[in-house]
Amino acid sequence: MKILKKNNSMNHSEHHHNENESKSSEEAKADLNKLQDHFAEKTEHGQEAVMDHSKMDHSNHGAIPMGMAGHDHHKMMIQDFKKRFWISPIISIPILVFSPMIQNFFGYQWLLPGNPYILFALSSIVYFWGGWPFLKGFAAEIKARNPGMMTLIVQGYFSRLFL
Repeated sequence: MKILKKNNSMNHSEHHHNENESKSSEEAKADLNKLQDHFAEKTEHGQEAVMDHSKMDHSNHGAIPMGMAGHDHHKMMIQDFKKRFWISPIISIPILVFSPMIQNFFGYQWLLPGNPYILFALSSIVYFWGGWPFLKGFAAEIKARNPGMMTLIVQGYFSRLFL
C-alpha cells in the first residue's frame, strides 16, 4: 500500500516545543488542527490512513481538550485492557465450576437448571467482551486490506471457538 503525505514541509516558526508555555484552549485546538493536517495521510485510494480520533468517546475525559496534558489515549487503552484482563477471569470462575468436564475431573456434580445455556451465555461474554479490542482491530485491518497482528490473534481466537 502506497501512502502519500499531504504536506512534507512544515513551518517550524508556527509551533513550540516548550511544554511549560501556557496556551488557551482555542490556541491549543488550532495547534492540534495544524498538526493533524500535517500528519494526515492518504492511501492510494484517497482514504484517510490515520484514525479519526474526534469520533471516539471522550465522555470520561472531563473538560480536557484533545492534544493537551491529561488526554492520553494510550493510557486509556491500557486501562481498558487491564479491566478486560481482570474481569474476564472472574467471569470464568463460574464457567469452570459449572463445566461438566471440570466436574467429572474433580468428581462432583453441581448442575443448575439450564446449565448449558448459562455456560454458553457466560462464555460468550468472556469471548466477545474480553476479546473485543482484538476483534475490533481485526475488523479494521480487514477493512483496510492490511492484515497484521490483530488478524493473527483473532485467527487463533476463532480456532479455539470452534474446537
